[in-house]
Amino acid sequence: MTANWAAVAATGPALARTAEERFGAFTHHVLATLRKDGSPRTSGIEVRFLAGELWLGMMPASLKALDLRRDPRFCLQANPGEGTGMGGGDVRIAGRAVEVPDGEARAAYVKEVEPPQPFHLFRSELTEVVRTFVEDDTYLVVQVWKPGEPVRTLRRT
Repeated sequence: MTANWAAVAATGPALARTAEERFGAFTHHVLATLRKDGSPRTSGIEVRFLAGELWLGMMPASLKALDLRRDPRFCLQANPGEGTGMGGGDVRIAGRAVEVPDGEARAAYVKEVEPPQPFHLFRSELTEVVRTFVEDDTYLVVQVWKPGEPVRTLRRT
């Protein structure tokens, strides 16, 4: 089961807001894809939250784009920033990437973002959003969202 970003915002608005803030704090993040042989590949990426979707834009024929065309599974991690503060926590998003070659959605993205042409554009079908942070210097808190479920919060000492 997968869902778009609007579903995350509807069922876990605080988690969605925090995730958007974490991804908005820095331009570059880390995308994990699968190579042809099944081994992981990590790449830098810029992401956008627009119109209820999480968008992944990439240079033409980039290895990450070719990986996603072959196997759409991905994991995305927000840039943690400088030092060890992790303001807002560690945020990871997993799912499947669906390429958007043309049409209204792509035209709206191009109008809003004005990316260099040509480029690959993928819409995300999400399977999980996870935020991990420390609360009151006492608890490790893990918030987990999955499609069709409310946000679960786990606290460990």
